[in-house]
Amino acid sequence: MVTRQGSERIAEKACDLASGRRKLTIIHKSNVLKSDLLFLESCRRTAERRAVAYEDMLVDAAAYNLVINPRRFDVMVTTNLFGDILSDEAAGILGSLGLCASANLGRSMALFEPIHGSAPDIAGQGIANPIGAIRSASMMMDWLGEQETARRMEEAVQKSLEAKVFTPDLGGSFRTEDVTHAVTGYLSQSE
Repeated sequence: MVTRQGSERIAEKACDLASGRRKLTIIHKSNVLKSDLLFLESCRRTAERRAVAYEDMLVDAAAYNLVINPRRFDVMVTTNLFGDILSDEAAGILGSLGLCASANLGRSMALFEPIHGSAPDIAGQGIANPIGAIRSASMMMDWLGEQETARRMEEAVQKSLEAKVFTPDLGGSFRTEDVTHAVTGYLSQSE
């Protein structure tokens, strides 16, 4: 259910993220969904009050632009349904769901997980890409105020990817534990 209070809370967080950056893009489908009109108006008002540069875009146009020119976006804010769809699309552009982290942020609590969730269809096979989970842990460290640890974790992930330590989803033959060991090895080197 889309509420004014919930929309404003999400808009505040989006403005926090967008403050000092290029632009906030409010993604909606207000031409069809009345609830999205409430969401759009709440986000616009919040961005204007916070003096954050913004644009709004219909979700179908956003989906198209995400494929054609993903760099046009900086911070995107949308409802849960469209966020779920667009995050999977963005993962496809990157190359795999296994690379992407997510955060569900409340006022005082948060949950961090790969965008693909627990991937029960491949559980126990040793082929799951652990990068999304590691990046989720990095986001959690940042949220906890451990920015240096988060930075080191991201650097270790980047070095592992540059070394082409890939699970099958990225065209490689490494197993889940191999990628995990590579990242933790690079992390140990940075201490």
